[in-house]
Amino acid sequence: MRILFYALICSAPLLARSASAEDMLRGVDLAQPAYSQAELTRADVEAALKHRSAGHEIDLSEKSLNGLDLSGLDLRGVDFRAARLNKARLVGANLDGAILDQAWLIDADLTGASLKDARLFATQMQRLRADGADFSHARVAGDLTGASLRGANFDEADLGADMKNQSMGLMRAVLRSAALEGARFRKANLLSADLRFARATGADFSDANLKNADASGADLVGAIWSGAKTQGLDLDSAQIDAAAAAALKDAQNLDRARRQ
Repeated sequence: MRILFYALICSAPLLARSASAEDMLRGVDLAQPAYSQAELTRADVEAALKHRSAGHEIDLSEKSLNGLDLSGLDLRGVDFRAARLNKARLVGANLDGAILDQAWLIDADLTGASLKDARLFATQMQRLRADGADFSHARVAGDLTGASLRGANFDEADLGADMKNQSMGLMRAVLRSAALEGARFRKANLLSADLRFARATGADFSDANLKNADASGADLVGAIWSGAKTQGLDLDSAQIDAAAAAALKDAQNLDRARRQ
């Protein structure tokens, strides 16, 4: 049995499932109420959480929760599928196992939040602030362009493309121009991920799968590559340590990388 919230305003229609995460913003007016206002309050969400018990799920799918301060709440397992949380604050919130597929988190603040085992497929997270957040074991195949993820934990997370299922196009993590200083990607899947112009100094890619990922123009100085799979990793114009060249010998355009 689910605790259902009924919309107080008209929800925007779901975007076509054939669109890729990077195309979903096209033609969307983020100033319209569905993407800029909230139809519920923090008190409404807290009331639902008080009634949650074993076997009861909380369904906030397709709801407009833009700008709400949900910091510190226990939101484990909550269904936020296609919900709109633009500019919402979820600082220190527990989102372990939460479903955030096709959700909107543009300019949201998840600093220090826990998203272990969460699902973020086709999720819009441009300019997300999630420094120190825990995405370990999560499925993250959304747009994180310009996000701040300093010190975030992506250990054993799946950020890669599913080459067996391309019905929605090339769905993978887009970390273009993201701040990844000190982030951890140990044993993470970054197959075909987009890391162009990311600032990933000191990031830990130990035993990660970076096959066919694009890190052109990225700053990878001080990154850790022990055991990483780098076949086809594009390093055109990327900054790397000269000593890392041996570990990156299978990468593409290694000769075009800038060595420190």
